[in-house]
Amino acid sequence: MKVLGIIPARYDSSRFPGKPLIDLKGKTMIQRVYEGASGSQLIDKLVVATDDQRIIAEVESFGGNAILTKNTHQSGTDRCAEVLSQFPAYELVINIQGDEPLVSAEQLDQLLGAFLDKTVQIATLVHPDVTPSDLLNVNRIKVLADHQQNAIYFSRSAVPNMHYAKVHHFPWLRHIGLYAYRSAVLKQIASLAPCSLEQAESLEQLRWLYYGYKIRLVQTHIETPNIDVPEDVEKVLPFL
Repeated sequence: MKVLGIIPARYDSSRFPGKPLIDLKGKTMIQRVYEGASGSQLIDKLVVATDDQRIIAEVESFGGNAILTKNTHQSGTDRCAEVLSQFPAYELVINIQGDEPLVSAEQLDQLLGAFLDKTVQIATLVHPDVTPSDLLNVNRIKVLADHQQNAIYFSRSAVPNMHYAKVHHFPWLRHIGLYAYRSAVLKQIASLAPCSLEQAESLEQLRWLYYGYKIRLVQTHIETPNIDVPEDVEKVLPFL
């Protein structure tokens, strides 16, 4: 299967404008993400998808591939679907977070390995270590799995409610926002109308579940910190 790796990168982030171009010890963040993802053994072609010419120029300056996309996309998934339309021969797409300068190629390949199962439509990563503070943190997304390791539900809340539980331990999983899709499925989910569940939690993957798509959960113990706001930069620099 031919795999297309896409790194969505917006310039006008509301919490950190210009984030892809910040300097991290002599390299921009987008360069570090690109170089990290390039280590994947399974990605056949890697491109940055952006709505800004400054990011295009930066990617081309270090020899990377970049594509200018519309500036109206509401999510990285929509941006990936636009790029896929230019590469019809690719059977799988992996959506790589553009704000993870320590991205692990091993983690990307681990996720793509899920598609050896021909029934998998969409796959995403989860981490089994969930702390009490994670359960209370609305920015730490919790996931429930069925017996086949497909997602039942994603939430910002600590579901299920443990009020009647005989014990107070539950095998929660924490979502890591990295997705891979079969190309045909990506085209389909990009055309779906929003649903009330998605709007309530502000989680686009709930739209896919609502319309009947299955999301395979792949457990990993690899986790790399991302840069969401300017304060996160200092947390990442020691690892570079």
